Amino acid sequence: MNVIKRLSASYLRKSKMQQRCQSNRRPIAPLGSRILTDPTKVFEHNMWDHMQWSQEEEERAREKATENSLVRVQPEDQDKYEREASKYWNEFYKTHKNNFFKDRNWLFLEFPEILPKGRKDQMNKEEKSSYHVKLNATNSCTNVGFPGMFEEGKDYCQNNLVDGLTSVQGHSYNKNQAKPVTDNKHVKNCEQEPVKQESFPGSGATYRILEVGCGAGNSAFPILKVTCNTPGAFLYCCDFASGAVELVKSHLSYNSAWCSAFVHDVCDDSLPYPFPDEIQDVILLVFVLSAIHPDRMQGVVSRLAKLLKPGGMMLFRDYGRYDTSQLRFKKGCCLSENFYVRGDGTRVYFFTEDEVHNMFTLAGLVEVQNVVDRRLQVNRKKKVKMQRVWIQGKFQKPFQPPQNSHQ
Repeated sequence: MNVIKRLSASYLRKSKMQQRCQSNRRPIAPLGSRILTDPTKVFEHNMWDHMQWSQEEEERAREKATENSLVRVQPEDQDKYEREASKYWNEFYKTHKNNFFKDRNWLFLEFPEILPKGRKDQMNKEEKSSYHVKLNATNSCTNVGFPGMFEEGKDYCQNNLVDGLTSVQGHSYNKNQAKPVTDNKHVKNCEQEPVKQESFPGSGATYRILEVGCGAGNSAFPILKVTCNTPGAFLYCCDFASGAVELVKSHLSYNSAWCSAFVHDVCDDSLPYPFPDEIQDVILLVFVLSAIHPDRMQGVVSRLAKLLKPGGMMLFRDYGRYDTSQLRFKKGCCLSENFYVRGDGTRVYFFTEDEVHNMFTLAGLVEVQNVVDRRLQVNRKKKVKMQRVWIQGKFQKPFQPPQNSHQ
């Protein structure tokens, strides 16, 4: 009898997931349908989606953040962390190399805009066919969709909880808001023909992606795995930690024919990029801005916006306000409001939706998506519950500048 019940439950889960995947639109919750309806069952899984906070929970989180911000890092030490930021990240990669984070294979589920339209449609067909084949296996795993994903950096995360994961549950957006570059006659030729300028890496490409803050390549190589079979596609990836860039270049999958990794400090406006402005189709900012001083973030986003071609997309995912990792900081780790330094000298900021909206729209981009992703992460062995908060946004460069900009 129990076997029949389990089979029936499995069939219902499959039916629901199939309904999500059969629509031409993006599923509302591509990986998430694990809703906690019975609090007594909270430790049955490692992660719960679509978490809604009560006013009491929000207030408690605010109080904790206020309390751990009372004692600030001394000004001279703050200057040191800013001045030597690249040193601390180089030490991080020297210690962990490329073993710390798992590859972000979830990127294409959250950001299908990374790929050219034709390749995107092809991947959607492949995912739909392979998804159902893998469904039985993933249903038996603790983490639906990508087994082992939430083990990423688990030892380090016990203290610092770096690099959140993955999909924005329970939120959808109108894809028509984001107009494909190839659908606009003003830039169609730009999409189909190489940029006619002096030679530079990727100068012959027709579709270009820039990843900022590439680290050891945990986003770059999942992207390359797809784009290396996409004619005309080229990936740029940069990091201001030279050790991280060396890890990318020494990887077996790195090939300068379809990728260019380079050291670059996005905070330094005087440094030129190895390519001209307005040629990037997509710019990826995943857990990058949070490591930058808040006073410099706007300048970074505005400069990056100039690299996008009209219709290009900037894709953002980072830590949200009152994430567990923010509330776990001790007194004396706060640099400024919602900005902290970890034990290894690296820094992290925690965003709100409004801050993200203002930052990208001030850079001249149009908001396509901007949502808070709240989840409950559970350590079943230790019986510990962690409220995770991430923010995800998609912002598009207008095909034509606003009319009032010429007035």
